[in-house]
Amino acid sequence: MRLDAHLNAPVEIDLCASCQAFWFDKYESLKLAARSTLQLIKLIGENSTAGKPSVSRNLHCPRCDTRLLFTHDMQRSTKFSYWRCEGGHGRFIGFFDFLREKNFIRPLSPEEIQELRQKIQIVNCSNCGAPVNLMSATACAHCGSPLSMLDVKQPKELLDQLKNESEPRPIDPALPLELARAKRDVERWFGPQDIDRDWWSDASSGVVEAGLSAVV
Repeated sequence: MRLDAHLNAPVEIDLCASCQAFWFDKYESLKLAARSTLQLIKLIGENSTAGKPSVSRNLHCPRCDTRLLFTHDMQRSTKFSYWRCEGGHGRFIGFFDFLREKNFIRPLSPEEIQELRQKIQIVNCSNCGAPVNLMSATACAHCGSPLSMLDVKQPKELLDQLKNESEPRPIDPALPLELARAKRDVERWFGPQDIDRDWWSDASSGVVEAGLSAVV
């Protein structure tokens, strides 16, 4: 997939929808422009399902063929995992962990969990796919992941950043119309007057998945 990068030539990343994962060459993930990150969020929303597909632990770097090392990392207070090349050629990361790394996923608050309990009783863990009984638990008993949701403030901030990135470029006659359309989309998706709590009703397959569907 060819994506725009910050102040660089476009980058080409590799992805597998069946594995629900990306391969990023060295620094590719850090180079992604705001619009590119939004493209990947849309792609994840259209291709993700609750739970991680079965992926072999014996993975090899596509550049040097050395075995990839399974690695735990942290973004602020959010833990995520990936497989990395010891030679620094890149890393293999699942959709859900990519969202964690980019700080798009946050744990549900006690109030949000209580509201979710009024809608449904069991959800699937977005990390491993195991069922979570909301009446007795607030985290997955299988993998320990807390119930989490997509933080919709993050896509809005990326859209604002995208608007700012457009300003220094040569003026396209259609740009004002495009920005007005984007502004309407943002207000429709994230404006407080339009918040639709019905999306909780689609959360039985996973709260993160329901949020992704709403954003897409």
